[in-house]
Amino acid sequence: MNIALIGYGKMGRMIEQICKERGHNIVSIIDLDNQQDFDSPEFASADVAIEFTAPSAAYGNYLRAWKAGVKVVSGSTGWMNDHEADVRRMCTEEGKTLFWASNFSIGVAIFSAVNRYLAKIMNQFAQYDVRMEETHHIHKLDAPSGTAITLAEEIVADLDRKNAWVKGEQHLADGTVEGTNECAPGELAIESIRRDEVPGIHSVIYDSDADCITITHDAHSRKGFALGAVLAAEYTKDHEGLLTTKDLFKF
Repeated sequence: MNIALIGYGKMGRMIEQICKERGHNIVSIIDLDNQQDFDSPEFASADVAIEFTAPSAAYGNYLRAWKAGVKVVSGSTGWMNDHEADVRRMCTEEGKTLFWASNFSIGVAIFSAVNRYLAKIMNQFAQYDVRMEETHHIHKLDAPSGTAITLAEEIVADLDRKNAWVKGEQHLADGTVEGTNECAPGELAIESIRRDEVPGIHSVIYDSDADCITITHDAHSRKGFALGAVLAAEYTKDHEGLLTTKDLFKF
């Protein structure tokens, strides 16, 4: 298939490599210095565009890709508060297609399924409080991570004693710490740590006086995220609407 890349940082380059390994053609690469290429015939020839950029740019990238008649796969986070309603409407009522995920890793998809199942079990055992911890490289700007927020929202949906997630302690790249993990009983704290070049570690911790149960996903590299994005593009080519990893992975 023909694939366009929007964003050509470390993730974009990894996606390019995997696309080529899987026999796909990269017909257009758009970065900050060639935004005019959204209007090029090369970009319009893409079956799907894979987008990994900054939260402030993502929504505008979707609009420009859709204007060219190109479906979008995106892992950008941070745009949903302002634009989720518009994107949902365009995908459900206007024929646009977006496959969005906060994390495309196959391992994270499995972890998410385990997370949901564990929350349903723990709904019966009120003696366990729950919190989360996520660790990423020092270049990551958002905190908590989009993946952590998605996991937290899954817990809140299935655990009656939690009604919202909140920012917990923020361990910044310079070694300083802000915030606190102390929160109301109905809130789920997400602690964020920025350290070295860590690709991503997410832990869900259920703690009681008697014991502690922890599940963790620890990414070794960006390769798992990039492969998942390409698999999502392959799926999106033949599907329409607002798509997620739950459509791609049936578990």
